[in-house]
Amino acid sequence: MSQSNGRDTGHGLSEVRHRGAVTLRRRALPTSTADERLLDSRGRADWKTRDAWRALRILSEFVEGFDTLADLPSAVSVFGSARSKPDSPECQLAEQVGAALARAGYAVITGGGPGVMEAANRGASEAGGLSVGLGIELPFEQGLNEWVDLAIDFRYFFARKTMFVKYAQAFVVLPGGFGTMDELFEALTLVQTGKVTRFPVVLMGTDYWRGLLDWLRDTMAADGKIGPVDLELICLTDDVDAAVRHIVEAEAQLSAEQEAVREEAVARTAADQRAAADESREG
Repeated sequence: MSQSNGRDTGHGLSEVRHRGAVTLRRRALPTSTADERLLDSRGRADWKTRDAWRALRILSEFVEGFDTLADLPSAVSVFGSARSKPDSPECQLAEQVGAALARAGYAVITGGGPGVMEAANRGASEAGGLSVGLGIELPFEQGLNEWVDLAIDFRYFFARKTMFVKYAQAFVVLPGGFGTMDELFEALTLVQTGKVTRFPVVLMGTDYWRGLLDWLRDTMAADGKIGPVDLELICLTDDVDAAVRHIVEAEAQLSAEQEAVREEAVARTAADQRAAADESREG
């Protein structure tokens, strides 16, 4: 993740990027991102040498993420536009959501940038919760917002996206653009295909999302591309309390189901042991 917050003495305001211990300015600044260099098909001539080394860098991002977030408490990932203004309805809603989630005992994970992300981080931080930011290297400067308590900077989108899902119990999705839609449908696909257990997805901003949900129902589901039950994966609301309650209840239900499975397994094991003991005595 790059940041632009330094002043180069004698040269005016200068763009600065930090990569761990490395600081880049002026001519040393790269003209492309790590994702672009990995995925751009025009650069395939050197794949045998460069991509093998990139694999180690990718592995290091997963190790760093897993190690840093392993002890994170129950958390919710909040998504929304970086372009939203601080006084916009979605930023006000995001700040309320961040605070409510913190009061309910959840850490709040965002992309760490401005707009809706900053508002959610601020709400969580001011309410006394843990505010997490997962940044990403972009071709334009974004930087981490000041309300992030714990931050990780990623080069690769797919490593970052894994952390959003792996360490969250739910998604809250506010108005946003392509990146927000990407995260939304990633979560829905993982739940639909059974790659993750029940995972609440809450859309907030009914006016913004209504057209999308109408299309999902009237076009996608009507044409048989998804089933009616798939639409039930989404909770649409403008009510902060309802959103948090939906997440809490889903987690409680999942915990109860898991406990029931454990109890059934224990009872089955005990029954098998009794049967084996009876058989042994009879023999």
